[in-house]
Amino acid sequence: MSGPWLIAGLGNPGPAYAGTRHNVGAMAVRALIAEHAAKPSRHKRALAEVAELRVGIPGATHQVIAACPLSYMNESGGPVSALMGFYGVESDHLIVLHDELDIDFTTLRVKFGGGDNGHNGLKSIRSALGTGEFYRVRIGIGRPVGRQAPADFVLQPFTSTERADLPEVLDRAARAAVSVVEDGLEATQNTFNARE
Repeated sequence: MSGPWLIAGLGNPGPAYAGTRHNVGAMAVRALIAEHAAKPSRHKRALAEVAELRVGIPGATHQVIAACPLSYMNESGGPVSALMGFYGVESDHLIVLHDELDIDFTTLRVKFGGGDNGHNGLKSIRSALGTGEFYRVRIGIGRPVGRQAPADFVLQPFTSTERADLPEVLDRAARAAVSVVEDGLEATQNTFNARE
């Protein structure tokens, strides 16, 4: 039995940001919580919404804390590090779900470690933890067409066409995170690092 895992979905708080591309990580974690019929609650010591889950098969289950920081994206490191300290989660048991401009919409990439690639949420987490050695489920949102600035693009809602595909994207991202816990990185990459 390994230690607990933290699956953190990044986004910005409040209804104004709820359906935007930048919030797709938080949306995927909320889909995971709903799939397990868990009831999220505000954590008493961290600025985050959390639900405690069990994943795996009988006799080989893992404790998972599914969390959405309630801070702004560029302050994600505070809630994530606070939850890790509270639950005793090591950095190699942290899985962060986040939006990724450099990946096409409907595509996922799962990886371990690396830089922040200009993503303010990852930058904040790496700064708070002092390491980038954690898992990432990178959820593709694509790049803007034309001259729209990426910073503006990520704060836009999904198009109606994208919204039709979004539930499946969120489900796959949630399943990829659970697969890291249950099956490890290589098996997860083999399953999820391509279009289905």
